[in-house]
Amino acid sequence: MIKTRRELLAGGLATVAAAAAGAPAWAAKSTAKSGSSFFAGTAVDNGVTYRTTNFNKIDKKWHKQVVKFFSSEPQGTVVVDTIHHMLYLIMENKTAIRYGVGVGREGFKWYGYATIDRKALWPKWTPPPEMIKRHPELPPFINGGDPKNPLSARGMYLFREGTDIGYRLHGTLEPWSIGTDASSGCIRMFPEHVIDLYQRCPIGTYVQVLPHIADQAGKSRPVLDPTLE
Repeated sequence: MIKTRRELLAGGLATVAAAAAGAPAWAAKSTAKSGSSFFAGTAVDNGVTYRTTNFNKIDKKWHKQVVKFFSSEPQGTVVVDTIHHMLYLIMENKTAIRYGVGVGREGFKWYGYATIDRKALWPKWTPPPEMIKRHPELPPFINGGDPKNPLSARGMYLFREGTDIGYRLHGTLEPWSIGTDASSGCIRMFPEHVIDLYQRCPIGTYVQVLPHIADQAGKSRPVLDPTLE
């Protein structure tokens, strides 16, 4: 069963997400990293200037790449392997586009299925009421395109049976967090990767979030992504 994000928030979700919104803890971390080599410069997307990722600094396993992927799921399905921090978009001929991602930290992980029922370019971020209660210094929202907006360039909103479960596939302001358990449950991606995935996933795209992609395969079937053996 998928828990909604509201249910998990009651357990203390606010700290990291509040930091991402510009609380003092985030500000200190951001300042320390802002001049680092994780950023390559700037680019403009839909009228918004953002910092681009320096992929020379990023381990190649987190780069976007096409890999062999053995799955019975139909083409166009998104599969997230939270243990290996990989997101797969299933393509034709037993292949998939693989992206490195950041996933929920301990206590905020979730597993199950959903569909992308809403999409947004440079989405606005609204802290949930539980978070505002814990951190009253937070603004009621952060506009899309704001350099402190933790959703970054794109948001793909996950629903189940018509209900928004509170989780998103979105970008990040912290490229060093890809490949780690750092989020409040959402799946975060490099801005360049979430821009790419966004244009490939129409409304209604089916999403599976799994502890491990091996959970989807029977013992007699090939490993879904042989490169992770």
